[in-house]
Amino acid sequence: MKKSSFKSRLISIEMSLIGFVVIIFLWWVAVRFTRIGLLLPTPLEVLTKFFYYLNHTIGNKYTMPMHLLISLKRVIIGFLLGSASGIIVGIAMGRFKLIEAMIRPVFELIRPIPGVAWIPLSIVWFGIGETAKTFIIFMGGFVMVVVNTFAGARQVNENMMGVAYMLGASKAQAFFKVVLPSCVPYIFAGMQVGLSTCWMAVIAAEMVSSFEGVGWVIIAGQDTSDMAQIFVGIVAIAITGLLLAQIMRVLERLLCSWRERGA
Repeated sequence: MKKSSFKSRLISIEMSLIGFVVIIFLWWVAVRFTRIGLLLPTPLEVLTKFFYYLNHTIGNKYTMPMHLLISLKRVIIGFLLGSASGIIVGIAMGRFKLIEAMIRPVFELIRPIPGVAWIPLSIVWFGIGETAKTFIIFMGGFVMVVVNTFAGARQVNENMMGVAYMLGASKAQAFFKVVLPSCVPYIFAGMQVGLSTCWMAVIAAEMVSSFEGVGWVIIAGQDTSDMAQIFVGIVAIAITGLLLAQIMRVLERLLCSWRERGA
């Protein structure tokens, strides 16, 4: 079974690499042999500039790694705040009918609003500083975590809660031994989606009001008509987003290993 799983994963990786190579080849052909080349750089030009910016500043201030670190710092702060708040609100709504009746109608109004839609209000409320960006990122992650945590809290086995109380567990012990473990897989599912949403939100926020960060790199390239720089920013966003998603999956496997053993 393990050999079959490993072989399947290997095939999946190979097919992904083939697909990636095909896309790069089609990109090169389009730029080299069509009028698209008037607008887009070649893959080699983008790759060359990407490595150039690893050691050279963009905008006479920061290199690409520093711009990435600035964006990641903003994402981590907003994501942690949004996740913590989302877990508390989600569990509270899922376990207490009164709180659900009070909060859910308001939450359902906020839920469909994308994080970027909060940009104008955040600028009016907080200006163009870090607080505004943190708020935009916060809203991007908060909603996703609440939705999934709420679903997990509603799925808690009430029979297990009854058994816990019969064995003499207090409400706090039942919460930490039954409710929270039952919610953890749902929480991680929400956090995975929320982290991707936060990453998109910080890029949008930096493109609107910032002087550093990956979003700013793209806008700076647009202002100077430097298409290669724009693509460098896009590639950096894609790679970092992929790494963040993988990190969340690894953390989920480590912290939810009990679920796999019990399956």
